[in-house]
Amino acid sequence: MTSQDYLAEIAQSLARIAQALQPKDAGVDQAAVLASDSAFHWDGAAGQLMPVPRVSRVPLAMLKGIDAVQDILLRNTEQFARGHGANNALLWGARGMGKSSLVKAIHADIVERTDEGFLRLVLIEIAREDLESLPVLMRRIANAEGRFIVFCDDLSFDSGETSYKSLKTILDGGLEGRPDNVLFYATSNRRHLMPRDMIENERATAITPGEAVEEKVSLSDRFGLWLGFHNCDQPTFLLMVKTYAEHYGLDIDEETLRARAIEWSATRGARSGRVAIQLVRTLAGEMGKAV
Repeated sequence: MTSQDYLAEIAQSLARIAQALQPKDAGVDQAAVLASDSAFHWDGAAGQLMPVPRVSRVPLAMLKGIDAVQDILLRNTEQFARGHGANNALLWGARGMGKSSLVKAIHADIVERTDEGFLRLVLIEIAREDLESLPVLMRRIANAEGRFIVFCDDLSFDSGETSYKSLKTILDGGLEGRPDNVLFYATSNRRHLMPRDMIENERATAITPGEAVEEKVSLSDRFGLWLGFHNCDQPTFLLMVKTYAEHYGLDIDEETLRARAIEWSATRGARSGRVAIQLVRTLAGEMGKAV
């Protein structure tokens, strides 16, 4: 093999390596991708926005027992969709009370009301494991047409995790910060997203300890809206069950439905929207119906 052949082989090998190291979406028209749908999942490892043509959600009118927080989040999202000021939101509290369902339902409600002067509203779901790639996503959509809600479900951090730093940079501080056309919505079962030892570490590594984040505030303070979801009482639970049963057209008398609902919640040891829809799925199955 001559020296020229040897150099040519090295050049080909380097070209193949460079091609393998390119982002998987290189050459993809991102504007076309974003225009293809109104809901996406962000794949942090691949650096790609994956369209979600069919989002798992329920109509906004079906969500019961959360009227106060629903009104606040709907108003905040409407303001954002009109190009006005709005806040990042943390939805925290009891499991199964409709935190993620509310975000998805509000997005769908505004998208359907196209005649009310809203800008194009896009929902992008990001997994907690992909938060370190959040700055990449922000740069990807910063100059795109429309308004974008980046949504992280079940957000919390354990000791040793560092991905929260990317989120802090986007929410508060950082040279680039959050683009004007982006809001960040998150759900969590706990109000304070960082455990105490992580908060203490932030205080210990601060230049001036007195300027470090306070123990009771932590990362959640960087959200403009804190919306609490709490366990519902029996009348609210029964209303949830009735609403779902009527929506899916279950032919069952009110007394039987009430008795089944009370028995179901007792065996599950909980009352929530999630428990209600699980009962309705069971009843529909017994009736030979799909929901």
